[in-house]
Amino acid sequence: MPHPTNNRTIAIVGRPNVGKSALFNRLAGKRISIVHDEPGVTRDRIIASCNLSGAPFTLIDTGGIGSNPDDSFNTIIKQEVEIALESAELILFVVDGTEGQTPVDQEIASELRKAEKDIFLIVNKIDEESKITLTDDFSSMGFNHIFPTSAAHNFGIKELADTISSKLPDSEATTSSKNMKLNIALVGRPNVGKSSIINALLNDNRTIVSDIAGTTRDAVDVPFSHGGIDYTLIDTAGLRSRNKQNTSVEVFSGMRTKSSIKRADICALVVDAAQGPTSQDRKIANLINSAGSPCIIVANKFDLYHPTASKSDRLNLISDDIDEKLFFLPYAPIVATSAKTGESIRRLFFAIEQIRKSSSQNLNTGALNRLLQDSLIAHPPPSGKGGKRFKLLYATMSKDSLSSRAIPEANFILFCNKKSLLPANYERYLENKIREKSSYTGIPIRFIFREREARGKNKRR
Repeated sequence: MPHPTNNRTIAIVGRPNVGKSALFNRLAGKRISIVHDEPGVTRDRIIASCNLSGAPFTLIDTGGIGSNPDDSFNTIIKQEVEIALESAELILFVVDGTEGQTPVDQEIASELRKAEKDIFLIVNKIDEESKITLTDDFSSMGFNHIFPTSAAHNFGIKELADTISSKLPDSEATTSSKNMKLNIALVGRPNVGKSSIINALLNDNRTIVSDIAGTTRDAVDVPFSHGGIDYTLIDTAGLRSRNKQNTSVEVFSGMRTKSSIKRADICALVVDAAQGPTSQDRKIANLINSAGSPCIIVANKFDLYHPTASKSDRLNLISDDIDEKLFFLPYAPIVATSAKTGESIRRLFFAIEQIRKSSSQNLNTGALNRLLQDSLIAHPPPSGKGGKRFKLLYATMSKDSLSSRAIPEANFILFCNKKSLLPANYERYLENKIREKSSYTGIPIRFIFREREARGKNKRR
């Protein structure tokens, strides 16, 4: 059964727009949380593995408490914060020094005092020493550790980090994990069940689930281990079509999702089985394909898809529908799931293992050249201008990856007379012939063309 990685945990809490995400990014050493002046931007727990002076810890950026009494997310966000506090050993309570105490700050402080845990009061937005006196307004809250900081300007962060480090136990002398590490990004339209799938895999409400599209606004990294592999599940914001992105936060969330696709070792494209693949699903699938990422297609909400038909008929129908509409991902295995009922959720691990095994395949040069030459003879490429025809001189499988992924694409170098003589549909024909020999399940195949007439120039489709 999957289980989260064990580590010392620090949680950052506070009302919206006081600088929690900016502080998180400072302590994590990289931009992980979206920083924006719209209250409630962080709606999930954002998690990062960090290290201060050799002491490893897990840092959690929680959703803002008390964002809006009328906001249906408010109760859910409070639950998220409560869960984070249960697992945290140290709490960083962030307030806005320029605004002074607010009723929401006081309510949060009252709840935190009940936690009986180490609490650091972070008076943020103090960007110069002359403003340090603003912390006096918060002394009545009764917390022993008060830190004036400006996360945006890096003021007071070193002093805070040093104190946090002193509170952490010394790092145990342990050897680094030899487990394989995989980043799995769940991508798709809003409200197709990405967060629900992660929660079902972990048996934990780690990410907010709501029937309102756009619940996940940030890319949430969820680390856990299963079957000797250290996973990071990346729960991404749903990608809306450009004309439906109403705010700058949604635009930036979309950018972060695209960035997650690029850093993922495997992308799981989640589609709503009940609705079938849409035009927006096709656009997202094209992003995955263009990025050269290994891919799994997850047909979620399968319990709602032709529920009266037999399971085998339903599987055939959904597979045919996906093959027709997402035809440029023919290599991606399809997993039909229901995060709601738990149906076939574990088959995701089977699909991941299929992809891992496929990535280790190696077509030797002799077999590859025989295969391609036989394919050219059986179905010659069409003639181009002046009757010239594409000629393959030699082919080999490249051992160099074009990406830093743990599971790279399969790259083949084709030495030829002129790449422009080869139509795109003929490239697909050659790719299909290679897949007939070695399936490369879930793995994209890329051809790197090297023309004999222009040595030193690489042309890649």
